[in-house]
Amino acid sequence: MINTALRDALAAILTRVQTPAQYIGGERNIVVKDHRQVRGKLCLAFPDAYSIGMSHHGLQVLYSIMNNDPQWACERVFTPWVDFEAELRRHRLPLYSLETFTPLREFDLIGFSLQYEVCYTNILTMLDLGGIPHFSEQRSVCDPLIIAGGPGAQNPEVLAPFIDLFVIGDGEESLPWVMDQWMTLKEQALRDGDLSHARRLEMLASLAVQANWVYVPAFYEFDYHADGTIAAFHRLRSDVPLEIVSFVNSRDLDDIPLPTRPVVPFVQTPHDRIAIEIMRGCPHQCRFCQSTVIKRPLRVRSVETIVQAALESYRNTGLNEISLLSLSSSDYPYFEELVQRMHEVFAPLGVNVSLPSLRVNHQLRHVPRLMKGWRQAGLTLAPEVARDDMREQIRKKIKNEDLIEGCRAAFREGIQHVKLYFLCGLPGERTVDLHGIVELAETISAIGKEVTGRYKEVTASVSNFVPKPHTPYQWNGMQSREYFLWVGEYLRRRKRNRFVTIKQHDIETSLLEGILTRGDRRIAPALYKAWQRGARFDGWRECFRPHLWHQTFADLGIDVEFYRSRPRPLTERLPWDHIQVKKGRAYLQKEQERSVLQLQVLAQAVAPNSSPSCGG
Repeated sequence: MINTALRDALAAILTRVQTPAQYIGGERNIVVKDHRQVRGKLCLAFPDAYSIGMSHHGLQVLYSIMNNDPQWACERVFTPWVDFEAELRRHRLPLYSLETFTPLREFDLIGFSLQYEVCYTNILTMLDLGGIPHFSEQRSVCDPLIIAGGPGAQNPEVLAPFIDLFVIGDGEESLPWVMDQWMTLKEQALRDGDLSHARRLEMLASLAVQANWVYVPAFYEFDYHADGTIAAFHRLRSDVPLEIVSFVNSRDLDDIPLPTRPVVPFVQTPHDRIAIEIMRGCPHQCRFCQSTVIKRPLRVRSVETIVQAALESYRNTGLNEISLLSLSSSDYPYFEELVQRMHEVFAPLGVNVSLPSLRVNHQLRHVPRLMKGWRQAGLTLAPEVARDDMREQIRKKIKNEDLIEGCRAAFREGIQHVKLYFLCGLPGERTVDLHGIVELAETISAIGKEVTGRYKEVTASVSNFVPKPHTPYQWNGMQSREYFLWVGEYLRRRKRNRFVTIKQHDIETSLLEGILTRGDRRIAPALYKAWQRGARFDGWRECFRPHLWHQTFADLGIDVEFYRSRPRPLTERLPWDHIQVKKGRAYLQKEQERSVLQLQVLAQAVAPNSSPSCGG
């Protein structure tokens, strides 16, 4: 059942916007259902551009699961680019789903995926254009239930006024449960003729009471000390849980169906390929990494499940590349068998297979041989830091020897360029660690010359470290703007090899991420005010206006360094402490204490005037 009136009205304005194909729906493998034949309607909302959202594997997974149930019509919506937003406002047209052109306000549930904190203003844009009240307290039973999940939900407080309900943990089982329960409650409210805000609150309470992985911010509040730190967190209702426990699907990963008919976008996306999740979680426990904490326990798919899902997806899409996804693909326990099976099946079809998250270990030396015959122009690796002794501190247990020998083997097999991901601003970082980034990149480029007679292109991509909630570094402060500026200048000044490129992530974007990642409910008014002043697509350099945020924080009297750069004592209550993850706060605190002891040793490991070295 397509809203033809809205579709026709849009046709008149789509010629005036960039890439209109992202707004017209109708892609291969979409699911269009008659709304009169289903029990409820939900829309998966990705608060970023279509090209980014359509590259996200999790959206495809949930879209497939929900549409496989005949009770539900599940559709998609993305943030319209600024030109299309302006046209929608000018013509007073609502934001709509791509499947049926249904305005967002007509859905029963809208689920936001929180992947990147600097996209939060896009949520407000989508609610506003969709005709939905921005604030949870303004909604009645007639309005859609606004839920959110994903990594950003691990600290839900900055979005607390705008989101009705956060789902903490895996969504494959939790989303169907929330949808079913909400529709049962809504159907009863409609029969009773009570569509008030008060009734909506009781419906939300029913969900929170039944599931301790559901967090409804309206039922909780914080008290603060005079110095601004949190004094207490308490319930406004005695029947809701005081601690929210992350929902983890305990079943074998094979039991979670893969999307074998993924929607194929009309426009080019950053990841224009079939994605197959081979493993969830990571066997390692790097202190900087949030994903390794929130994705526990480790779960794997069988080789045959992966191969058959990839083959079916290929037949249903025609895409000629398959990406095997996990936090660390080469840690998959049946890695060599999987690579061989994928080669046997897909090489005759001319389909390439990529491994975007290889771990640097002794096995890396053999990976290029295993991948021989695949189109692999480049190799992407994440050493994170450039010295072995610093990796001991962050618990990234890899060695430069394995990294270098792996690259040597890759060059022998025809790899032309290497991309390395690093972090700067980690606790205990020394000048010698920064020098090591340049030295390691130039060493790898020179190895290319040893092997092939020509220097190889090496890109060192350096991200500015943001201490994330639910990691051992959550008590550490973030480095200052001045420090990150100095790092970028230092790295560029040290570089000598013209085949090596140093790229640093945008510093102002990282600083904003630090506030939104580590903030509490007192940041929410600044988020709303910045959006009112025009903040849009803050993760996109061409749209980001940092001065707008600076002015907003200043006007509201918000001390950004209190949230961003201030180290927090282990005794301080953190804004996200009520969200419980596997192993819990005690484990994170123990790891932080161990880190502090290791930093004391590390600080003495390299004398101030000694020559830095690439090795450990």
